[in-house]
Amino acid sequence: MNFDKEDLKKIPMFSTFSDDEIQEIRPYCVREAVKKKQEIFSEGDPPDWFYVVLSGKIKITKLSHDGREIILEVISPRDFFGGFAVLKGFPYPANAVAMEDAEVLKISRSNLMRVIDRFPNIMYDITSSLGERIRDFHDTLKNIALEKVEARIAALLLKLADKTGDRTDGGAVVINMRLTKQDIAEMVGTTVETAIRVMSKFKRLGLINDEGGKIAVLKLDTLKSILDPAY
Repeated sequence: MNFDKEDLKKIPMFSTFSDDEIQEIRPYCVREAVKKKQEIFSEGDPPDWFYVVLSGKIKITKLSHDGREIILEVISPRDFFGGFAVLKGFPYPANAVAMEDAEVLKISRSNLMRVIDRFPNIMYDITSSLGERIRDFHDTLKNIALEKVEARIAALLLKLADKTGDRTDGGAVVINMRLTKQDIAEMVGTTVETAIRVMSKFKRLGLINDEGGKIAVLKLDTLKSILDPAY
């Protein structure tokens, strides 16, 4: 299915393109639907495609030394993934799996290089975003290694509230994605049972609630205080 110009202009790296420039890149863009739990690529696969999420959520995962899946990042609509491997030309360093039914735009590695050659500013946009993500990966792995599980889950909820949150009239921030306790456990490197226990504790303390199947953060400042080592 082809993209119209407005579809592509909603993607940050293409948002400043003129109509004529959009027409140039349209033939390189492929739309693909993916089902929940479908693997888009696996760690070690060749970096054949650069992806942008159009709808749904994609998780980037790795396996821990004891075989548990750890979610390194959740990719939301209009964000890209697979970029580091594609630019460097080495195998994908992690797995990409659909958390829900989703749709992605993909551009082959050879065509992405053509686009970058024609529009060098895209390289700046991609590398700038990659720098932020590498810092996030480092923080995630450090937290898993060093922090108490309560602090890890609090940090995750605060990060998701900042990235995907919608503020309600009552001052709560609703995380705009559906997360299971399994998802939370995998994102902080703990067991499902521990994630259930901590989330129940946070709910009992009035820090979070469930609104329509989504997590609402009720007390951001109190949740932030859990990150204090003295907590």
